[in-house]
Amino acid sequence: MPISARNKLTGKVMSIETGMITAKVQLDVGGQKLTSIVSKDAVNELGLKEGDSVDALIKATSVMLMN
Repeated sequence: MPISARNKLTGKVMSIETGMITAKVQLDVGGQKLTSIVSKDAVNELGLKEGDSVDALIKATSVMLMN
């Protein structure tokens, strides 16, 4: 499937916290933690569980950094 996102990071699901509508999915990406908020339905449709290997696709028009 073609997609316009250019940033793809492969990681392992560390945890999934499911709420009423959304879920917080935390990934380990090369020793760094990446958190994604997705719909609860998306977690169920993808069959996500801790330990799964997944790809995170990131598309942003701006990224803010602070030092």
